[in-house]
Amino acid sequence: MSEAHLVVAIFEFVVLVFSLSIHEAAHGWMANRLGDPTAKMLGRVTLNPIRHIDPIGTIAIPLVMLLLPGYGQFLIGWAKPTPVTPRNFKNVTRDDILTTVAGPVSNVLAALSATVLLLILSKTSQAGAAIVHQLAGTGGVDPALMGSMLFPLALILYMGVMLNLILAVFNLLPLPPLDGSHVFRHMLPYKALRVYDSLGILSLILILFVGARMIGYVVSPAMGFVNGILVSF
Repeated sequence: MSEAHLVVAIFEFVVLVFSLSIHEAAHGWMANRLGDPTAKMLGRVTLNPIRHIDPIGTIAIPLVMLLLPGYGQFLIGWAKPTPVTPRNFKNVTRDDILTTVAGPVSNVLAALSATVLLLILSKTSQAGAAIVHQLAGTGGVDPALMGSMLFPLALILYMGVMLNLILAVFNLLPLPPLDGSHVFRHMLPYKALRVYDSLGILSLILILFVGARMIGYVVSPAMGFVNGILVSF
């Protein structure tokens, strides 16, 4: 692995860990707002990654993906599930859905925030504009610009857009145990729900072999839209 590849991999891993922390903290924050203090009492309503790390999903799998030859753009991982006690909710179905979607929504908001910061960087610095335009236009940057102090910031923000969009779409897939399944299961009749909750290994297979394609269908156009905005301004 080249030194440049290693640096990019480290940046991407750090961005993923913090994006996962945003996601889980949002679940806990929303649950607490709706009457369930479980996550707050356990210290999970925080952006401190240490409180959310899962050794397999947050560390091992992302690092293996990053270090594999030919790694592409869709880095995936997960954190420790945020503990929620539904019986503390006033309206169990509504509040469970709101708590569930808070995670993906927080990732979308993080992606939007990173996009705005990239636009500000592009508008306030000539070097920043060149770096942002090249990242959005080609995915790479002229080596002459990599020595700029703005390059690491722009790269982290650009990764923040992409990884947060990926996490949002990935978690909304209606497959157990992803967030989307918590919403989808409220729409199923009892008999269908029993079958759905017993998918087990089949759900994992679907996530592995269908999930990446479904993510691509949404994230690729979304990134194309973001890139268009960044290049145009």
